[in-house]
Amino acid sequence: MASENWTVVSGFILVGFSDLSPKIQLFLFVLLLLFYVLALTGNLLVLIILTVDPVLHTPMYFFLRNLSFLELCLTSVTIPKTLINLLSEDRSISFLGCTLQMYFGFIFGSEESMLLGVMAFDRYLAICKPLHYSTIMNYRKCVFMAMGSWIISAGLQILQMSLIFRLPFCRSGVIPNFFCDIPPVLKLACADTYFNDIFCMIVTVIVILIPLLIILSSYVYIFSTVLRMKSREGRKKAFSTCFSHLAVVTLFYGTVLFVYLQPDTGSANGRILSMFYCVINPTLNPLIYSLRNKDVKGALRKRIWGKENRQ
Repeated sequence: MASENWTVVSGFILVGFSDLSPKIQLFLFVLLLLFYVLALTGNLLVLIILTVDPVLHTPMYFFLRNLSFLELCLTSVTIPKTLINLLSEDRSISFLGCTLQMYFGFIFGSEESMLLGVMAFDRYLAICKPLHYSTIMNYRKCVFMAMGSWIISAGLQILQMSLIFRLPFCRSGVIPNFFCDIPPVLKLACADTYFNDIFCMIVTVIVILIPLLIILSSYVYIFSTVLRMKSREGRKKAFSTCFSHLAVVTLFYGTVLFVYLQPDTGSANGRILSMFYCVINPTLNPLIYSLRNKDVKGALRKRIWGKENRQ
């Protein structure tokens, strides 16, 4: 008899920021559009510079190119639909649209998490094992690690989506956020989601906890090695190469953990933190890498103003 309350879902409603006044929604639209354009421009510029400049064809910048590409994709999964919803009273999203948004959002997000772990390992090798660095981190192995993380992310999400959308969903279909995300979608299911919750925990361990442990352990060895260096200039240079990565790691994991550890991801705080994760972080990351990196700044000057960085 419970099945009488179930229905074939053709779409969902993204509540988003509909509880705000029209003026605030308009202001938020302008602000989001600005950040979105800046995120696209910054990451595209970094991606082009790192691709066309032969000097930057090293393992570290290979992974940074991948990061910029991920930021372009990740912010484009959610923000365009959010901008449309801010100017429209119709905040519906089709079943297929919601599926694709969750699928690609998870792939790009989990890939970024694993990529940050790989980048930490790269810094560990460069600082702690400099004599073996060029042998271990050659181009072929860099491609292998990047492709491996893409395959893991895609495979896990295919399994997760197949488990989620085999569930029956209740009539409301209301998602209290500005994009389709797994936790609020699971709450709309009319069946037991115990197995889905367990699988989500397993996926979280693989794509969040393991990369985070790799990052933490890598930096324990890095700091230990740097503090034993006798040269003050050597310590400064080593810390300088790690600063940008540490800043990006802090922004990424800080917002992700705060968003998904709180019980209600659709709350006001949850939506604000999700906004950081979806658009503000991708806007800040190119600035962090370009402003703190002499090689990137030099390549930018050379390409834009036609002169070498003389710093």
